[in-house]
Amino acid sequence: MKFRASSDARFGVRSVLALVALTIVAVPFGVLLLLVRARWGPLLSVDNGVREELYRYTVEHPVFAMAMKTMSTVGSTPVYLTVFAFVAGWLLHRRHPRSAAFAVVTVAGSAVLNAMVKRAVQRARPVVTDPLTTVTGLSFPSGHAQSAVVTYATLLLLFWSLLRSMWRRVAVSVAAVMVLGIGLSRVALSVHYVSDVFAGYVLGMAWVVATTALFHTWIQELRPGVHRTW
Repeated sequence: MKFRASSDARFGVRSVLALVALTIVAVPFGVLLLLVRARWGPLLSVDNGVREELYRYTVEHPVFAMAMKTMSTVGSTPVYLTVFAFVAGWLLHRRHPRSAAFAVVTVAGSAVLNAMVKRAVQRARPVVTDPLTTVTGLSFPSGHAQSAVVTYATLLLLFWSLLRSMWRRVAVSVAAVMVLGIGLSRVALSVHYVSDVFAGYVLGMAWVVATTALFHTWIQELRPGVHRTW
């Protein structure tokens, strides 16, 4: 009984912390969403100014342009689907179905959430006379930025316990570079505004926090001693 009470107390603390974290992450997205919908002048000025300057720099530097195109391709849906099909298959092979379910639900759910928000906001993409790449669809929030956060955060959560201390630092550093690089590439190629990318980041993080809390609630219902991978 004492163990049960202690376990319930820890679970309660984790639930409260998850709710606080979700609120902290989601509030900036809500504010940004309202400003975009209201077409707030200062935000539009920053969006257009940064996009124009970065696009001009990209056009004038072919090597940088190629790097941005490569980074954007790495952050595309086909790459994510391939990676997570392999990860989910590996987890199922290692008999970790709950971790596989977490990976699939988190990544697939993020894509659905992004599409729903885009449809609700209906923000058009930037228009340039000489585009560096061709894209379709709506702009807010950036699907690449959101997917980058969700993908690398999910991979870190899944494999954190398997990494030694040094490799954890390396993994976090690589994840941060990739997330920032993918977001930068979308503005540099002038297919998104800065606010689109930032919104993708915070919405992606909020989604990861939410799904992680939900799956921990699910795992909490298991009997003591069940093996967990994360």
